[in-house]
Amino acid sequence: MTIQQLEYILAVDQFRHFAKAAEYCRVTQPTLSAMIQKLEDELGVKLFDRAMQPVCPTRVGEKVIAQARTILAQASQVKEIISEEKRSLSGTFRLAVLPTIAPYLLPRFFPQLMEKYPELDVRVTEMKTKDIRQALRDGEVDAAILASLLEDTALSEEILFYEQFYGYVSRKEPLFKHDVIRTSDITGERLWLLDEGHCFRDQLVRFCQMEAVKLHQMAYHLGSMETFMRMVEGGKGITFVPELAVSQLSNEQKELVRPFAIPRPTRPIVLTTNKDFIRGSLLSVLKDEIRAAVPKEMLSLQAVQCLV
Repeated sequence: MTIQQLEYILAVDQFRHFAKAAEYCRVTQPTLSAMIQKLEDELGVKLFDRAMQPVCPTRVGEKVIAQARTILAQASQVKEIISEEKRSLSGTFRLAVLPTIAPYLLPRFFPQLMEKYPELDVRVTEMKTKDIRQALRDGEVDAAILASLLEDTALSEEILFYEQFYGYVSRKEPLFKHDVIRTSDITGERLWLLDEGHCFRDQLVRFCQMEAVKLHQMAYHLGSMETFMRMVEGGKGITFVPELAVSQLSNEQKELVRPFAIPRPTRPIVLTTNKDFIRGSLLSVLKDEIRAAVPKEMLSLQAVQCLV
């Protein structure tokens, strides 16, 4: 039994697909399958039911996978202790990021980080908050960038910066003629919102007191923020965008942006790790790179802003 074999079975459990697991592990599918088969032969049990689609762990496989997760977390800590002692910025670092943060924040710092530290292998995964919490608990990611404080005693959390929400308003909407958005101006009939479970949506629904919005919301599921922006540009409805997204817009697109009336809804962007995460030097570099990549006024909460 090897560490590599345990990594392979965790990958198959994560993706429930041998080819996707092999791609994630950066090996060929025959190699991954052969290594898992060898482990099953050694243990004398089947870890996965290959007849199922997607592939599922067997009952004993679930127990082995749970133990493998613990073993790999402990083995990883040994490497992290050495890396931290050497102040080394190398090796693999697994970072989860919310889908409503990643497209606007990552391009600001990620390419520069990779150029400065070429030996550091950062693997980014986009996840919702609920999935990130579980991934941190299971040791599947080392750190996460979230838009809220989880207030979990097992986690260490630090606010990186603060980001306002803005309205994105079609030229055909009455609200387009307004300089600012008031919550009383917003009705669900004309609103494009992400599905429930996205904290971006949940924060705005609370702030705008739109608890019944799901009864009126436009019938569009599994939409993305970018899709909704294209809908607005096409002449239909209202959506919301985070502050960093505004800087990526063309001058024509910026004409559709409207700030909220004071107090302006603002979300904290938070770096979260398990409290036992060892590589403090790496986290320090990551925090510095991110904070240097956003406008200085976003580093502190302004008097006109309200946390949601």
